[in-house]
Amino acid sequence: MTRSRAAAGGGRLVLVPPERVERWLDNAAARHGSFADVAADAEGVMLTCADGDVLRLVPPFGWDGPGPAALTRLGVAARSRHRVAVLLVRRGRWAVGVFDGPDLVVSKVDSRLVQGRTAAGGWSQQRFARRRGNQTDAVVDHAVETALRVLGLHVATCAALVTGGDRGLVDDVLGDRRLADLAALRRLDPVEVGEPTKEVLLATPAQFRAVRVHLTG
Repeated sequence: MTRSRAAAGGGRLVLVPPERVERWLDNAAARHGSFADVAADAEGVMLTCADGDVLRLVPPFGWDGPGPAALTRLGVAARSRHRVAVLLVRRGRWAVGVFDGPDLVVSKVDSRLVQGRTAAGGWSQQRFARRRGNQTDAVVDHAVETALRVLGLHVATCAALVTGGDRGLVDDVLGDRRLADLAALRRLDPVEVGEPTKEVLLATPAQFRAVRVHLTG
């Protein structure tokens, strides 16, 4: 499914599944007119449409840059398979997995109680805050152990790391020195996720494998 949202600085950001790039471009040409100019660089391809709109296509794992038949080569690069580690963390729940292209290789989803907020004040509030902080620390510790156990054996074969959820908790997990190799992987754009369930984890390739298309005009 193609995803679209407002882009920083204006325009729209469209996430196009790699298997649909050619069809999406055909539909774009039908809507905006033929591509009056095609300019390729090291990151992707910029298309100027007959109606003046501009499309900037960037494959998530890069490509071999300018040359003949740029759009065809970009589509081939986008469809190539890469092994990717995924780490999703939110307060009370975490999920890790390794994908080979769109296919899940290994995964683990787990959770741990973190109490919700309380309206109590004074010493009760302070005790609650300490307890909640301790529970959050335990979530990070358990997420680290899960990442070590599940991702550790695959890090050497992974081309990139994708994260999602609470950025602070993700950083806390990756800050553990035992995950230095995982943290050193090339970092793709974070994925937008809700609670890190197995279903949510399985849906992440639709985001991190997608070709980014920035539409302006």
